[in-house]
Order: sequence, then structure tokens, then C-alpha cells
Amino acid sequence: MGFPKKILITIKNIDMAIEVTDANFEEIVLQSDKPVLVDFWAEWCGPCRMVGPLVEELAHDYEGKVVVTKMDVDSNPGTAAKFGIRNIPTILFFKGGDVADKQVGAVPKTILSSKLDALL
Repeated sequence: MGFPKKILITIKNIDMAIEVTDANFEEIVLQSDKPVLVDFWAEWCGPCRMVGPLVEELAHDYEGKVVVTKMDVDSNPGTAAKFGIRNIPTILFFKGGDVADKQVGAVPKTILSSKLDALL
């Protein structure tokens, strides 16, 4: 009888959000000519794990229009401190190098989309 034939399925799970660090934050976020979303998160944060997939969806939805980034606050404490990030997830929305909007806590994708739309 033998074994059934193997079926190879390739699943693309490409993270589209850009990982930013203390070292590249100015170049990627502050000097961007497009609006930028920065998701401040940490691996141990439950609500961050809820927001993470939404941020990835937004990166896909707004590709070419908005720069979508993520910053691990544990690995990059300098930038988090500079912008007063005390609770995570916190999402900052930048336009022209300045903070244009802010969202603290887990929220539906529609709220994040409306904040991005306001910057376009």
C-alpha cells in the first residue's frame, strides 16, 4: 500500500512592518517623507500580541503610502524613553518627523486605519 504522496504547501508569512531600533529610528521614522506608524511593543506583552497582527495587516493595506514599523521597547529603551512610552502597546503616528497622533492599548484595526487615513 505505501505512504500517500506528500503535498507541498508553501505559506508566505512575510512580516511587512519594519523593525526599527534606537540606532535607525531617526533615519526611518523622523526623516520619512511619508506618514509613519510606530508600534511600541514587547514580547511578554499580551495586548501587544493582539495588536501585532493588525499592524502587519496595516503594513500590507497601506504599502507605498505609509511606513509601518515596530519597536521592541526592551531592546530599545532610549527611543521609548524619549517619547514617554510608559504603557504598551503604544502606537505613535508621525508626519513630517513630528508625532501627529497616539493610541495606547489594544484597539480595533478600524481605529488605527482612521488615524492613518487622517494623515494621508
